[in-house]
Amino acid sequence: MIEVLLAGGCGFIGSHLADRLCRRNDVSRIVVVDNLWTGRIENLSAIDDIRVEFVRADVEHFKSDTQFDEIYHLASPASPPWYMAQPLRTISANVLGAMNLLGMLKPGGVICYTSTSEVYGDPLVNPQPESYRGSVDCTGPRSSYDESKRCVEAMLFGASNVHGTRVKVARLFNVYGPRTRPDDGRAVSNFITQALRGEPLTVYGDGSQSRSWGHIDDIVDGLERYFWSDGTDYSGPLNIGNDREISVLEVAQFINASFPGSPIVFLPPVPQDPTNRRPDLTLCNQVLPGWKCQIPYEEGVLRSVDWFRREMRL
Repeated sequence: MIEVLLAGGCGFIGSHLADRLCRRNDVSRIVVVDNLWTGRIENLSAIDDIRVEFVRADVEHFKSDTQFDEIYHLASPASPPWYMAQPLRTISANVLGAMNLLGMLKPGGVICYTSTSEVYGDPLVNPQPESYRGSVDCTGPRSSYDESKRCVEAMLFGASNVHGTRVKVARLFNVYGPRTRPDDGRAVSNFITQALRGEPLTVYGDGSQSRSWGHIDDIVDGLERYFWSDGTDYSGPLNIGNDREISVLEVAQFINASFPGSPIVFLPPVPQDPTNRRPDLTLCNQVLPGWKCQIPYEEGVLRSVDWFRREMRL
């Protein structure tokens, strides 16, 4: 039977991955490690499984005598306001966390990492294939996140190339949906929480910056298939996301249509906010045939509104 370590398992994406891991019959133990910096213990409230153990700890300081068969590293903030406020802590969680986790991997086991489309920086090509090396400012305000993700990729592929470590690296694009923190600060959750409070919807810049919004249910379907259920040995990196590109302003307008009491207001642009995001899914279609994001952002946003309304008790 398989023993699993899930770092960042109380976070937005990590908790959904925990749900999927609990569906498996080949797993005897799931250790969820989270320091609850941006994760919330409430995100695990739907899990009632004796195989799950929660440990509150920083991923870079967590210790265990167990050598794990599978390790999933999701222990990092993903929202710019959060990681820009604590850049050193962000780098530590990603880079030192990965180094620590590698030491707990059983020989022959696999370590899976959720990287990000942010490794492409403000891209000069669109859509972005995995072969694109990116346009990242290594000293800019977003660099703690962008570069620490890139560094962990380098670490894992170095371990794979030199030591034969089994790794899987997924690059995620703009995930949204239930269990996002109300104070997360990214566009979709920001607009929804502002609308539910009757506040203006704040668009930074002119709103023409585009993103590829992937609903959490679709993204975790892809992660489940890639990380374990399809049995692929492809190490990555692998883009996983929605290839429908929509501007931030369009999302604000869609939410405003349901909440006309929350007008759209424009604020100065955020420094180095990428102009576009869209995954090239050619490789993903080969590795995960038949997978794609099924939930239109319009439907996904409405589902998210319902969840936030219950969460905020509004």
